[in-house]
Amino acid sequence: MAKYTIGIDYGSDSVRSVLVNTETGDEIADSVFYYPRWKEGKYCLPAENQFRQHPLDYIEGLEHTIKEVVAKAGSDAAKNVAAISIDTTGSTPVAVNQEGVPLSLTPEFQDNPNAMFVLWKDHTAVKEADEINDLARNWGGTDFTRFEGGVYSSEWFWAKILHVIREDEKVRNTAHSWVEHCDWIPALLTGVKNVSDVKRSRCAAGHKAMWHESWDGLPSEEFLVKLDPILKGVRERLFRDTYSVEEKAGIITKEWADKLGLPDNVVIGVGAFDAHLGAVGAEIKPYYLCKVMGTSTCDILTAPKEDVGDNLVQGICGQVDGSVLPGYIGLEAGQSAFGDVYAWFKRLLMWPVENLLKENKTLDKEAKHQLLQEMSDQLIPVLSKEADKIDPEESGVLALDWLNGRRTPDANQNLKGAITGLSLGSNAPRIFRALVEATAFGSKAIVERFISEGVRIDGVIALGGVAKKSDLVMQILSDVLNKPILVAASEQACALGSAMAAAVAGGVHPDFETAKSKMGGGMEKEYKPNPESASKYEKIYQKYLKLGQFIEKELTK
Repeated sequence: MAKYTIGIDYGSDSVRSVLVNTETGDEIADSVFYYPRWKEGKYCLPAENQFRQHPLDYIEGLEHTIKEVVAKAGSDAAKNVAAISIDTTGSTPVAVNQEGVPLSLTPEFQDNPNAMFVLWKDHTAVKEADEINDLARNWGGTDFTRFEGGVYSSEWFWAKILHVIREDEKVRNTAHSWVEHCDWIPALLTGVKNVSDVKRSRCAAGHKAMWHESWDGLPSEEFLVKLDPILKGVRERLFRDTYSVEEKAGIITKEWADKLGLPDNVVIGVGAFDAHLGAVGAEIKPYYLCKVMGTSTCDILTAPKEDVGDNLVQGICGQVDGSVLPGYIGLEAGQSAFGDVYAWFKRLLMWPVENLLKENKTLDKEAKHQLLQEMSDQLIPVLSKEADKIDPEESGVLALDWLNGRRTPDANQNLKGAITGLSLGSNAPRIFRALVEATAFGSKAIVERFISEGVRIDGVIALGGVAKKSDLVMQILSDVLNKPILVAASEQACALGSAMAAAVAGGVHPDFETAKSKMGGGMEKEYKPNPESASKYEKIYQKYLKLGQFIEKELTK
């Protein structure tokens, strides 16, 4: 009988599960669940960069999507599911009690945002990140950011913890420990009853929590207490050891197996972040930059340990042994906003339409809703069509993509976006094209940082919603990078990567090379740079760099 695995991918807005045949790679069934509380905007304050998610959204999504893929696949497939692995966004930590239960699942904290998962794009901890960076460079001891690119971000584990416990005394006094989303779901499925027994992800700990073998795990107690005495004792209630995705987190509990319609011997793999397992699903190769392109981007590259040696790449999101594949150093970079930049422009243009329609007396409620939906659905495609007609040098409009700060190179969440070169002839398609070009220039800055730090780029692989949907974005990106870009065929590359990891953790395949060869979906498309456009963009990119330098130096608070 064929063996199957389930990969679960927790994104920013939804969770998706895919059930995969481990011999053929056929994606037998998939399911998507949109977080209901998140969709309502609960527990978030966008104006303050606060983005929190309730664990019930995650639990309900877990149940819904797995039950649905099991129902779609049928009983024969369900009874032959060997393993499940999960990936999540990150860093997305939560305060837990000693049993490992998120505080927001207890009555006292059920509506307290500080007791919920702090989503990756929550930037409330900018001050704390600045303090971590300042201390790491100046305290006279080990620089615990050195394997994190030398710059710590407000999007990451320690900055978020420090911000929450400073802000909320009740959470501070009640929290026994803190757990990443990618560690909590496997612990939930395997019935962990004490947080000290949670198997912590090497991927999450190494890239976001300043974990490294050379200093015995997490940053020292001395460093943390010097950062803020309020952190006293937190380290000892966290973890020392970490695990990579080829390892088992445990076996599913009978309760969860019965609830989900699965066998009670299903292996649950150790979790990781979405981009890292997305790179696996896209069949990453050494020195290929794998770009997960959605609301933000996360760029993943692997290199043999012996090649990297002691070389530290500055300004990225870390380099971690085994964070993507065993035997390789995983290097991470990315942009804090990519698709979110286009979504912002869409909201900007839709605002007058939405508000004027409310006052309209001619159309009934249903007609208003239908018109609004049609305009919303058509806006980006129409803008893309018109923007595609514009020569790169024609409009003169230049933009910065830092609308949500800058992740890499050199994390700085204080930065803001900008648009310049506007004239009375600057219309919506020209501004939209400038925004697309800005996101491509942000990607080029990352590529140039890797190369300048001695890490070559042999090719580019793209996956995610933007890569699959927008020819305009992908062609401009290829022209700006002046490199061909392969697009992974799978619609659910992150979930597929989790399914591959499950196959290795569950012993169905002996290693990732076998899993990729059996289960990989290959590439569906290749974008090739236009030499004329590439030459023009090289000149415009230099202007982008100058604009960025001016904004960062002169206009940042």
